[in-house]
Amino acid sequence: MCVLVTMVFLRRTPLLRYVLLSAMLALLLFISSFWLPQGGVRDCGSPWQPCLSFYHQKPEPPWAPEQWAEPDGALSLVKECPGQSFQASHLLLYLKSSLANNEDILLEPYLKSWDQLLKFMESLGPMVSFFSQKVQEKVVLIRELSLRHSAEANGKPAGLQTPEAFGLKTGAYRSVRSMMEAELRADMVNFSYRTDSGCRTLLRLHRSLLWLKLMLEGLAEGPNENGQYKTPGELSRDAYKVALAPHHPWVLRQAAEFVFLALPNRQYFLQLVCVQNQQEATPILRIIIDALMLVHTRTQQLLAERGMLDLP
Repeated sequence: MCVLVTMVFLRRTPLLRYVLLSAMLALLLFISSFWLPQGGVRDCGSPWQPCLSFYHQKPEPPWAPEQWAEPDGALSLVKECPGQSFQASHLLLYLKSSLANNEDILLEPYLKSWDQLLKFMESLGPMVSFFSQKVQEKVVLIRELSLRHSAEANGKPAGLQTPEAFGLKTGAYRSVRSMMEAELRADMVNFSYRTDSGCRTLLRLHRSLLWLKLMLEGLAEGPNENGQYKTPGELSRDAYKVALAPHHPWVLRQAAEFVFLALPNRQYFLQLVCVQNQQEATPILRIIIDALMLVHTRTQQLLAERGMLDLP
């Protein structure tokens, strides 16, 4: 009821829209922090100042393993988009590069995929930090776990948290399968109560990946029988109900509603993949969706093999 009244009020007073949304979301984020404790990594910020400064960072070159070939000319359709942090071409390369030959997922390109997806999320406005802040914490946590494990294995202190030191190219955190095996041997994973393990953290990222994939699928679709397109807010809400809402308490579901209200229009989303209209966007979005589906399906299989799809 509160959400419905707020929506009516927002339509009448556009000037107060973002003020009210920000205030309500801040309150709900504060309350939600009691439901979703995030262990471990908080050095770079707080719930009020998430560590997402992508627009001020120098873009890094895409991951390009020697054995990877361009799939049917797909990359030639996905162009570099000057002047913005998120690059669909980089995301596609990282996603494809994470698919190991032995039906595994390589963690370094997988997490680099999330670096790009975080840039995508942050570009949608500050309200989306409701989602992006939690995702960022999870990406950082897996990297920190890898760094800690690598330091302990070599008998050295963890030292500075530099990307080169994360140890994701070799060792226990090289891939999803090797991480699962290492954490199970170390009793880091518990099937009855919450632990800050890489496996549990991966499961949360896995669910968020499904949310983004479903939202992009909606953006790739054509108009309905009346010639109308669903708004990004509606598409995000529909995807959220499937992928994330079943795992969130009531207060987080209500907070998410305010995020959906604040999302930009469809044209803004299309510009993020460097196109001007729906006809140009659909084939590019399909390429990205297919890559997301491959990674999501394989991660789902790996989690299912170990009975980890419902870790608390």
